[in-house]
Amino acid sequence: MGSSTSSKVLVVLRVNPESSDVDLEGISSKLKGVLPNNFELVKSEKVYVAFGIYALRLYILMPEDYEGGTEELERIVSSIEGVSSVDIELVTRTQALSELGHK
Repeated sequence: MGSSTSSKVLVVLRVNPESSDVDLEGISSKLKGVLPNNFELVKSEKVYVAFGIYALRLYILMPEDYEGGTEELERIVSSIEGVSSVDIELVTRTQALSELGHK
């Protein structure tokens, strides 16, 4: 029943910058350098908020049984210069995505 690889969850985060001058791609690049080895940034995209302000939406795979859940991930992202706040938009098992025909 047990396997050598643990189940993963996909966490979708919205990263709100401190100002409209913050380099969102720079945040994404910095994040890649500080994520734990068993986490993977699979996608990042700029999303329009309002009045010319954009946020960054991140799609990150992480172990389902990670100690502390998403709190550590939120702490890591929040510590990057230029980040004002982090919101969890979605957490789903990757198995659920597979059952829907996504990879």
